[in-house]
Amino acid sequence: MVGNQIVINVDIGETRVALIEGGIVTELHIERRGERNVVGDVYLGKVTRVLPGMNAAFVDIGLDRAAFLHVDDALSESEFRTLMPGDDDEGDDEGDESHGDDGVGTAEGAPDEDRPTPKPSGGGQRRKDQRPQRAPRVNKGIREVLKEGQEIVVQVSKGPISTKGARVTSHVSLPGRYVVYMPTVEHIGVSKRIGNEKERRRLREVIESMRPEKGGLIVRTLSEGLTKKQLKTDVAYLAHLWADICHKREASKGPTLLYSELDVHLRTVRDVFGPEVDKIVVDDKDTHARLVRFVEQFMPDRKDDVEHYAGDEPVFDAYGIEDEIGRALARKVPLKSGGYLIIDQTEALCAVDVNTGRFVGKKDVEETVTSTNIEAVSEIAYQLRLRNLGGLIVIDFIDMDRMQNRERVERALVEALKNDKAKTTTVRISELGLVEMTRKRTRESLGRTLFEPCFYCDGNGHTSSKLTVAYEILRQIRRERSELKGYSITINAHPAVVDCLKHEAREDLEEAQRRYMRQILVQGRPEYHIEQFDLVGQ
Repeated sequence: MVGNQIVINVDIGETRVALIEGGIVTELHIERRGERNVVGDVYLGKVTRVLPGMNAAFVDIGLDRAAFLHVDDALSESEFRTLMPGDDDEGDDEGDESHGDDGVGTAEGAPDEDRPTPKPSGGGQRRKDQRPQRAPRVNKGIREVLKEGQEIVVQVSKGPISTKGARVTSHVSLPGRYVVYMPTVEHIGVSKRIGNEKERRRLREVIESMRPEKGGLIVRTLSEGLTKKQLKTDVAYLAHLWADICHKREASKGPTLLYSELDVHLRTVRDVFGPEVDKIVVDDKDTHARLVRFVEQFMPDRKDDVEHYAGDEPVFDAYGIEDEIGRALARKVPLKSGGYLIIDQTEALCAVDVNTGRFVGKKDVEETVTSTNIEAVSEIAYQLRLRNLGGLIVIDFIDMDRMQNRERVERALVEALKNDKAKTTTVRISELGLVEMTRKRTRESLGRTLFEPCFYCDGNGHTSSKLTVAYEILRQIRRERSELKGYSITINAHPAVVDCLKHEAREDLEEAQRRYMRQILVQGRPEYHIEQFDLVGQ
């Protein structure tokens, strides 16, 4: 694999999209029939519970579990009405000017980094050279904004994860190819990934001149160098889309879907297929035709860069992606030097442990440790992105005595995380070599998408040892011996436990026979769980 490319595998019931950068798989997105990603979808929901103690509400949007809506993300019915096309009420001021980022992850449509604090936008006519002033919104309790049974338009900002329902917001963001339209927020922003200040100013002036009557816009990274006409087409499409959502809202009864985000392959092409990506390879004819039509709308000169793969070997095998998926799911990740990482994902956090392994270095211990930690930094940043690990992450680097070495590792980590489209926040490395960081999570990690809790161990990751079960059996005989009729007691247990009773615990079994004056027989049951047993008196 050479260069940057997007490889799409469309199979029975499942679509997989891999982003390859510099010959390495950096992101993997999976969408299955019946498990479609709902992030970015807009619903007309119905408030089912209002919780003043949490200043939040639960909203039924038609999914298996009710969605969570915090008061800071909620708009009252009257506030929403002012945002609908055609309303001529006086408006409010826009948010503070900032260098906004398009903030769109590879397959997510909602703005992320540097997103302005939501403030309800108003309607009314605006002069190009003047912004209406507004006072800050007074903090309100959830009962002042919502009531049970009320219908409300919300967008999914974070999909259902584990046992939690989706998180939703009233502040809708509609991503296009080049801009993101935010009908509820008065804000103009330019992606901070556009580094040229002259280009930033030009784009800000262009987008300011065409902003819709209500709402704000963020110029995305892919807009760099575009003409006013190209941007205007995108803005007009998104404004029309918002009008269509509002029209559906008036004609619908919740809970119902008002707008569905693009499926995974179109979404990825929209958000990622820029000048730095050489080509798209897809193994399905129908999907290839859809992608060509989609690309023709924005970049007609690049439609030939969408290739149809017709080889006999599965496309992910041909590009070596299947091997990378297996590597992404391994708990132990080797480093080139001989060191390794251990990655454990729990309910509370994700822990990453750095170890030197076979690497012994060439100079002193401090240099060996620092070299291993710096090597681990790039692999950790890569693994977080590939596995889509989010939430709280704790990295346990190998202890370093010198402050300057800890600072070197810290700077290397911050630099490595710059390529991650998900928003990350890091805390300074401690004297013990621990780094606490967060990474924005909008969907399940790759491991939790592909794996499920082990039915044998109940997701614990371990079972009782054979000897532990053997001694539990002997204790159970003591508890039940008076209720077990007959002279002998038969133990039915897993063959491995029976073998343990006959060998490691043989003397203990004989001691139990003498103490309880009963003959104890053992019978292997292959169908039994390792921890399962029962006692029968005969």
